[in-house]
Amino acid sequence: MQVAVIIPAYNEEQSIGKVVKEIPLTYVDEIIVVNNNSTDGTVEVARNAGATVLTETFQGYGAACLTGIDYCKRKNYDIIVFMDGDYSDYPEEIGLLLDPIIKENYDFVLGSRVLGKREKGALPLQSRIGSIIAGFLINLFWGVKYTDLGPFRAIKLDKLLELRMKDKWYGWTVEMQMKAAQKNYKIKEIPVRYRKRIGKSKVTGTIKGTVMASIIILKTIFAYAIKGERKKAKS
Repeated sequence: MQVAVIIPAYNEEQSIGKVVKEIPLTYVDEIIVVNNNSTDGTVEVARNAGATVLTETFQGYGAACLTGIDYCKRKNYDIIVFMDGDYSDYPEEIGLLLDPIIKENYDFVLGSRVLGKREKGALPLQSRIGSIIAGFLINLFWGVKYTDLGPFRAIKLDKLLELRMKDKWYGWTVEMQMKAAQKNYKIKEIPVRYRKRIGKSKVTGTIKGTVMASIIILKTIFAYAIKGERKKAKS
């Protein structure tokens, strides 16, 4: 099966080279870094490390992911892996995400930082609380238990396209998890390691980013839950 990795990147000059170089090519056919308006040397470092570099000028994590998906769709990949470019994930663990899809025919595999080993201080309290609340709501509305909203994940491309992903901001990860639950995909969470990122987080590193992400995530969950109830009422 043909596998591509999509890495959204905004000012990750210090870390993106490490991430790209440590991705095991025994599993992966192409590494795609989507530059999201970086003002540093992210593009040059990523390209020199061996990545294909795309550009997305709309500032948003989801927007960068969508650009990567469009590219992968044209190249007919089978599986897409998403991960961050800040070196907080362990690239060598990609095989852990891919094995359940390749060997057990899972549709969607999520790397859980909550279930795995973490460096002290790597996963801020606000992130853990956010994952708990989001996981509770998704289980309440759609009956699927998630422990995390982590960025490190793998999904079959045809299943991903069925989700018709739309969010261009911080609601990207939770939108994927909700829609996968709604469609009764075969889903698995596996423990992954997590370490302190290189550089400052654009989301949890600031009060504004944390608040905006929290609002968008909750808004996304309730919007889809209400939409689902409306559909039930009409039927």
